[in-house]
Amino acid sequence: MAVYSMTGYATAHSSGSPAPASAEPSREQRAGVGVEIRSVNSRFLDLVFKLPDDLRAAEPALRDMMGARLKRGKVEVRAWVEGRTDALPRSPSAQDLQKLVGLQDNVRAWLPTATPLSVAEILQLTTRQQGVAGEFNDSLLATAASALEGLSAAREREGKRLAAMLLDRLGQLRKLAQDAQPLIPQLVAQQRQRFIDRWNEALAAGNPGATGSTVSSDAAHDRALTEATAFAIRIDVAEELTRLDSHLTEIERLLKKGAEVGKRLDFLIQELHREANTLGSKSSNLELTRISVDMKVLIEQMREQVQNIE
Repeated sequence: MAVYSMTGYATAHSSGSPAPASAEPSREQRAGVGVEIRSVNSRFLDLVFKLPDDLRAAEPALRDMMGARLKRGKVEVRAWVEGRTDALPRSPSAQDLQKLVGLQDNVRAWLPTATPLSVAEILQLTTRQQGVAGEFNDSLLATAASALEGLSAAREREGKRLAAMLLDRLGQLRKLAQDAQPLIPQLVAQQRQRFIDRWNEALAAGNPGATGSTVSSDAAHDRALTEATAFAIRIDVAEELTRLDSHLTEIERLLKKGAEVGKRLDFLIQELHREANTLGSKSSNLELTRISVDMKVLIEQMREQVQNIE
């Protein structure tokens, strides 16, 4: 399966129904629907709809459609009715006008001082009533499905680019780990020998000109060796490099597996950063310190990009 980014954009349009050759095209026949979908990264799925009154009734169906395909991201869905040749509202039918007149008469029979309906109010009421019928719903859902396909394709393309970048950074991290591996035995041996030398110097300074006993000298040497070994264990970073390699292998597996891997990748990036920090804190060598810093730079670049993966 593919890796999907949470960042994407798509738009789709539906054309209005063709009018009969013998008739003047009506408003319904000329009008179409446009849908625009934008998405950015988010920890969870956050759907925002911006719909005019004519399309508001379709929001629950749109929400179900988006939720079935998208798992994470802040997604903004904007839709509009387009293709109208004028901005005038539809002429109300005689039946609608009769109903409004009857309702107005009933109200004024009880409230004689009530203000009569204006032309603008009548047009608004009849337009709202017609919009509730959902004349554009089928067209809107079909257009939204087309836009959603475009968004998924855009997110897949971006996800492919992110996966390629992450795999490249994984390769660089593996190279740095390989560079650090030969340094470990050398550093441990150097620190061990340095500790013993300092211990011997301290003993010599404490007993100038004294030969000392063989037992005392052997005991001092054994104690120095024990302390040096304990110190060498503390600075040994082989365990950190092993765990780091394990995390790199798991990240590579997830990227090849695809699907919803963003949260898992985010956790593994945190673990990588922890190992790189420990590597730097244990470092007693300039070259190992440089490797630790380079690792943290690469891991930070990966962390920024992983935030965009679904």
